[in-house]
Amino acid sequence: MTLHPPTPPLDARALDQLFLTARTQQGWQDRPVPTELLHQLYDLAKMAPTAANSQPMRVVFVQSAEAKARLKPALAPGNVAKTMAAPVTAIVAFDTAFYEYFPRLFPAVPAMRDVTAAKPEAERHATALQSATLQGAYLIVAARAVGLDCGPMGGFNNAAVDAEFFGDGAWKSCFLVNLGYGDPAKVYPRGDRLRFDEACRIV
Repeated sequence: MTLHPPTPPLDARALDQLFLTARTQQGWQDRPVPTELLHQLYDLAKMAPTAANSQPMRVVFVQSAEAKARLKPALAPGNVAKTMAAPVTAIVAFDTAFYEYFPRLFPAVPAMRDVTAAKPEAERHATALQSATLQGAYLIVAARAVGLDCGPMGGFNNAAVDAEFFGDGAWKSCFLVNLGYGDPAKVYPRGDRLRFDEACRIV
């Protein structure tokens, strides 16, 4: 049996870009996001682990002025200005019919599609929400990895967004992520973080 060597850690520059100096953006430069970057960040984010490789996350990249106008009424007042200024706003959602893709995505268990379809709707939705949220976190890291800044947020009316953008009801919104190139002058001071001993246990 051949043992593979451990994966080497990322260097300090990569860790800074992904985590340590990366910030939640509140303001944006007037600089467009190339479409190819949106494709690139999705192709990274889709590699996130999900339950039975279900990949329930769906994303609508709201970019045009017309689409931004449709999104605006659903936003909490404090999120309007920064969202309207962001070059792109990603609506991270989950597909309630995610299990229909199991024959393609999880062929190792041929019965997975039918077994999942037979579960109560609430259980299916909880599974999809969990994995889609995990994918959404990867989407943020992927965006940072390709050189974009992020402003993830709640603060919106999910039902209004779903009605406006997912008229058939098959997709359900989780959260929003503003994407683009941030304005450093509008970043809030770095908030404190909980220490390991406050947030973690080793048992």
